[in-house]
Formats: sequence, C-alpha cells, structure tokens
Amino acid sequence: MNADLTPPTLALTALQWVFIGVGGTVVLVIVLILGQFFSLWLQALLSNASVSFASLIGMRLRKVKPDVVVLNRISAKKAGLDFPTNQLEAHYLAGGNVSRVVRSMIAADKAKIDLSWENATAIDLAGRDILAAVQTSVDPRVIDCPSQDVGSKMTIAAVAQDGIQLRAKARVTVRTNIARLVGGATEETIVARVGEGIVSAIGSSQTYKDVLENPDNISKTVLAKGLDSGTAFEILSIDIADIDVGENIGANLQADQAGADTKRYQAEAEQRRALAVAQEAEHQAEAQKNRAIVILAEAEIPKAMAEAFRSGRLGIMDYYRMQNVMSDTDMRKSIADGDASEG
Repeated sequence: MNADLTPPTLALTALQWVFIGVGGTVVLVIVLILGQFFSLWLQALLSNASVSFASLIGMRLRKVKPDVVVLNRISAKKAGLDFPTNQLEAHYLAGGNVSRVVRSMIAADKAKIDLSWENATAIDLAGRDILAAVQTSVDPRVIDCPSQDVGSKMTIAAVAQDGIQLRAKARVTVRTNIARLVGGATEETIVARVGEGIVSAIGSSQTYKDVLENPDNISKTVLAKGLDSGTAFEILSIDIADIDVGENIGANLQADQAGADTKRYQAEAEQRRALAVAQEAEHQAEAQKNRAIVILAEAEIPKAMAEAFRSGRLGIMDYYRMQNVMSDTDMRKSIADGDASEG
C-alpha cells in the first residue's frame, strides 16, 4: 500500500468546493443585506417601534427609503402616536412628504387639533404645506394688506364722498381652518377682499375727517362682511396700521372737467366763427354775381337805344334831353357827396 496517497475521508472534490463557495457567497450577501438594515432595526426595536427585517427589505425592493419610514415611525411613537409602516410607505409612494405629515400630526395632537391621517395626507398631496397650516392654527399669522412684495402697491387708495383721497394700510390676523384647507382660497384672496372692503368703507364715508377720527369703523365694517368665507383661513381681526391723506381727487376732477368744457366751448365758438366766415364769403359771391348781372343789363342799354333810333321810337332831341338829365343827376350827386364829406 502506497503511503503517499491521501485518505479518501480527508479529500474534497471540486464539486464540494463549488458548493462551499456558493454557500459562502450567499451567506456573505445575506450578512451584507442584514447589515444595511441592522442599525435601523435595532434603533426601532429599542424605541418600541419595531420593524421586521422582512419589512425593511420589502421597502428597499419597493424603492422606499427605509430610514424615512423608520425614523418617522419612531418620532410618532415617541410622541404617543402609532402609524403602521404600510401607511407611511403608501404616502411616500404617492409622492407625499412623510416627514412633514408626521410632524404635523404630532403638532396637531399636542395642540388638541382634530386632524386625521387621511386629511393630513390629502392636504399634503394637494400641494398645501400641512405643517405650516397646523402651526398657523396654533400661532395665528399676520398678513399685510396690501402685500409688501416688491413691485406691489404700498397702500390702498380710496376716495371719500367729499373727494379727498385716503391711503391706508391694514394688517389682517388669520388662523388656518384645517377643514377648509383643501379647496379653500389662499391668502391672496384674503388680501384682495380686505382691500375691496377698505375701499368700500372709505367710499361710503361722508368726509375724510370721519375716517381719520374713527379708523376702527373701517375694521368693524370690513370684519362684519365675512370675508373669510370660502377661504382656508379664519379672520381674527383687521387692524388699520396707517392712514394718510392723499390728493383732492374731487377738485382735480372738477378742474379737468372745467378744462374740458373750456376746450369744448372754444371749439364751438371756432365752429360758429368759421360758419360766419363761410356765410360772408357766400354773400360776397352773391353780390359779385348780382353786380355782374347789373353790368350785363347795363350793356343792353346802348343796344336798346340803337334799336330805338333805328325803329324811330327815339329821336335825337329825346336823346339829348336824356343826356342832360343824366348830367344834372351826376352834378347833384357830386354836390351831395361834397356836403357829406364836409359835414
């Protein structure tokens, strides 16, 4: 018997080495996968918000960030709320902001605000900031009217019945109405409605002095109109921060009207003058026409006289007597003109 031969019990075939390699690789992969989630699993376990390894692996396969779900579940659990991982995953996959929804639920619970998970996720998916809405419900927000954004008007201009312009600024204190947050109008609507109410209140005042003496009447009048109807806010108060006297719009309008009337009267006078000039030109043309007719008639006289001579109806003595009469008439006329000039 050859002593160099290896005992059959100690020898490993190539197939066995393959099995060992594959098994080791599988074990290594499992260890690496479990290692990725071990810290999250341990953190959740120690926080009394346990999450199984199967759930963590399923999150990764569903392309859900496990740390987002686990950490927010831990935060809710520590605050006395319990949200199953399925709810958190569903909102994450729907495109929502899980962290802000959970924080808003915690804030609402501490502030004793009635807010369900379904309403919170619906508000978040609608594009509204649910956390800011809950914070505004607890701590009311102040809105400037008009808005102080760059490029916007700094004051609200309105005119009292006496024609004096007033420029006002208001500050509106609002609180979010969670029930109307989905589908409710935004703060731009509040600003527009309050501005409209201020203009109406000033416009209904008899004089600008009444407004300056009692600016709180504007706030009371505007607040009584229920301007928060259909909006996502509840108006708590409307305060007039500043009010200044502007231009005398009534006087300016009267001056503009007087200037317009002057131009209109001048245009009418010019029209009448042009009409008179045209009529005078027509009369002169008519006179020229009549003179031409007279000249034509006078030109017929010599012809008539010649015809009278030829027919024997006019004699030579009759002609001389007519010439004497005409000369006598001319002499009398020249004497009369000379006396008139001397007088």
